[in-house]
Amino acid sequence: MILYHLNHLRELEAEAIYIIRETASQFERPAMLFSGGKDSIVMTHLARKAFYPARIPFPLLHIDTGHNFPETIEFRDKMVEEIGANLIVRNVQDSINSGRAKEEKGPNASRNMLQTITLLDALEELKTDAAMGGARRDEEKARAKERFFSHRDEFGQWDPKNQRPELWMLLNGRKHQGEHFRVFPLSNWTEMDVWMYIAMEKIDIPNIYFTHQREIVMRDGMLLANSEYITVRENEKAEMMTVRFRTIGDMTCTGAVLSPANSLQQIIEEVAASKTTERGTRSDDKRSETAMEDRKKAGYF
Repeated sequence: MILYHLNHLRELEAEAIYIIRETASQFERPAMLFSGGKDSIVMTHLARKAFYPARIPFPLLHIDTGHNFPETIEFRDKMVEEIGANLIVRNVQDSINSGRAKEEKGPNASRNMLQTITLLDALEELKTDAAMGGARRDEEKARAKERFFSHRDEFGQWDPKNQRPELWMLLNGRKHQGEHFRVFPLSNWTEMDVWMYIAMEKIDIPNIYFTHQREIVMRDGMLLANSEYITVRENEKAEMMTVRFRTIGDMTCTGAVLSPANSLQQIIEEVAASKTTERGTRSDDKRSETAMEDRKKAGYF
């Protein structure tokens, strides 16, 4: 059984490295999106393997909402310095200041959707023709429609009915002027695969993935970290809870889970027993039945 898992993970690793190398080969100005979450950390680890002993030959691009977990930003900066990567940061706050994006209002306000504008502007500014991201098909039904090379039109928009076949792993990166691709090296991975690979490769991850004490506000069944970025309602109360995070995003819409898991093995056991997906803790996916697909069509990752 252990040998099976090792072989399975090595097959996924080889597939992802092949896709990363194909991206570097077929496109002139690729970039790898980096959020500081486990998937982008694994993807960066794979990129290092793909080009070792040389450095990663493309920049890491972080679209910073300004409402990130402090632990994530600290980990990002530490990791980038250690591996010698070229990190480019573009801020949602700058899009708001310039009038390109409008801050949401109300107790459920979030900057998560505003990332789309900042991302599209960054890709145009940097002339990026392929942006790699850590999205996986098991995360959400809209994600499951993606190819490895996902075509975007000149407006950065995605048409799920206008994607190219990828028979025998032949990846078609041809495009017209102004168009670009989103590339998903981890498409065939599951959440369990990611955690098992992190354990196998002994990859360092932010400490908020492990159990810790945190002040939490319970809202509509979600456990949100209390912070300056959310407005606590009159009927809500912040309480200290023992939690961890299965996924990391904007603090305003990323929920925690009650958990005692303080090791990778315990996280793996917890994920194996879970009956909900990791994005079940993301309130931005619950705004409508097609929330993710609508955002993706508009240019979201």
